[in-house]
Amino acid sequence: MNVFTLFTDRVVAAIGKSDLTGRDGAALDLTRVNVEPPRDASHGDLATNAAMVLAKQVGMKPRDVATKIVDILLEDADVAKADVAGPGFINLTLADDFWRGVVGTIVAMGKDFGRGDLGKGAKMNVEYVSANPTGPMHVGHTRGAVLGDCIANLLAFSGYDVCREYYINDAGGQVDVLARSAYLRYCEALGDDIGAIPDGLYPGDYLVPVGEALAKEHGAKLKQISEEEWLPLVREFAVDAMMDMIRSDLFALNVKHDVFFSERSLIHGEHNRVKEAIDWLTDKGQVYVGTLPPPKGQLPDDWEDREQTLFRSSDFGDDIDRPLKKSDGSNTYFANDIAYHFDKFKRGYAQQVDILGADHGGYVKRLKAAVSAITEGNGGLEVKICQLVNLMRDGEQLKMSKRSGNFITLRDVVEEVGVDAVRFMMMYRKSEATIDFDFAKVTEQSKDNPVFYVQYAHARTASIFRQAAVEVPNVSSKADDLAKVDLSGIKDEVELALIRKLSEYPRIVEGAAETQEPHRVAFYLYELAGYFHSVWNKGKEMPQLRFINAKDEELTQARLALVQAVASVIASGLGLLGVTAPEEMR
Repeated sequence: MNVFTLFTDRVVAAIGKSDLTGRDGAALDLTRVNVEPPRDASHGDLATNAAMVLAKQVGMKPRDVATKIVDILLEDADVAKADVAGPGFINLTLADDFWRGVVGTIVAMGKDFGRGDLGKGAKMNVEYVSANPTGPMHVGHTRGAVLGDCIANLLAFSGYDVCREYYINDAGGQVDVLARSAYLRYCEALGDDIGAIPDGLYPGDYLVPVGEALAKEHGAKLKQISEEEWLPLVREFAVDAMMDMIRSDLFALNVKHDVFFSERSLIHGEHNRVKEAIDWLTDKGQVYVGTLPPPKGQLPDDWEDREQTLFRSSDFGDDIDRPLKKSDGSNTYFANDIAYHFDKFKRGYAQQVDILGADHGGYVKRLKAAVSAITEGNGGLEVKICQLVNLMRDGEQLKMSKRSGNFITLRDVVEEVGVDAVRFMMMYRKSEATIDFDFAKVTEQSKDNPVFYVQYAHARTASIFRQAAVEVPNVSSKADDLAKVDLSGIKDEVELALIRKLSEYPRIVEGAAETQEPHRVAFYLYELAGYFHSVWNKGKEMPQLRFINAKDEELTQARLALVQAVASVIASGLGLLGVTAPEEMR
């Protein structure tokens, strides 16, 4: 149950009952009418823009329109107060009985509270991580992995048919570098003194086992053939080994994918799908041969003033048209990307989400242009950029370089602080904001550590039920019973404020899914935990507000229902973030 959607419907119904009519008998456009929390909580529980939306349509002042709507809304038993504010906003204060009823709804719905139908079953492809298969995943990949996984969770919870996809970048020059690096380790495994790893190759020790595996499988045979012969064999072997390592790293982070898609398959599969995509765009008039103006500012050394095969990306919102062929006739990276997104579209995914790293910000417009073209305006692409993660220890930033082999892996971080801390803290900032991940702060047990604060709130709910079973054994802890209890004894403002915060959850989830912003859920959970801890603390000061009162079983039962509602919402939100909801914490 989304309270804001519910009362949007009631406001629309009130407008229908009024004598408000459009000028010259025109039907009223109510699509922009909405209900949301007021900016100032002292103004009430809900606010609607209905009068502002309708004023021009009905030819009246907004405050006069608002007065007519308010008169009808006051007939609703769930509305305790309705005021006209400012130029014509309507503020609503709901009856306490309405809020008490929300508790029963949450308990009855359990894990389904907040689940929505925003997607209406539409297919959605979320592509995330997609790290080059040249080594283990480092902390820079971690944020994108968690973000993509959480977005997929949110979209599925909101009614989309979601496919979680990993794009294996195994067609570029970096995999040839990987193959040569693995071959060097292969020679080492056969007893050769390889000396220092040459510049331009990957020096990491993670390739030592790959070289040993190559030696075990091929013996010295690879040394007896030319590079042209051994390179494709070693490349495939090394990429497979790296992908096994990456899958293992993702498993450690509780990140899962439905599809692992190879970039090489676009070109070396049954047919050339890059050519197919370019031919399709050519038939649509979106590809031409022409020249591009020189870049603004200083010319790069590799800029060529020549005729090129270009995609008309500027027709779809990009700044300039984009090359599809390099000077040697090979495909540009962008051409492969077009073919990949075209393939996703042909698989039924008109709606797509890509999670990209901080260094891809300049790539967004052309990707969105490509998807707009290949879906002929019937689909779309959302791109989320993940900014950097700064690892901190003892107040000092840790320096890392993948090229030098000196970097902290995803698994290193997970093993040190735990998967829950990693996942929650990666979502405790907007994706476009840099994160300072401090090893000390994410493990301390204090309010300043958000993941601890939220998980402790859930553990506290479980503790209350354990205590109740001892002190008030006649009181039921079953959800079916708690959903039906009399809640009239819940009257204190701090309890009612907690219920109002609980009621926001469906709106938070829907907004997070619609914008692909999981941090909204993380922020909300921290706030909800604060409300819950406040009720607990007030009970310590005022015994009559304690959750358990052995002398009043009926009130205890009511408050246990409230505790169960808190537990359900926190567990649901943590689940969307891929974080556990512990029953106890030590």
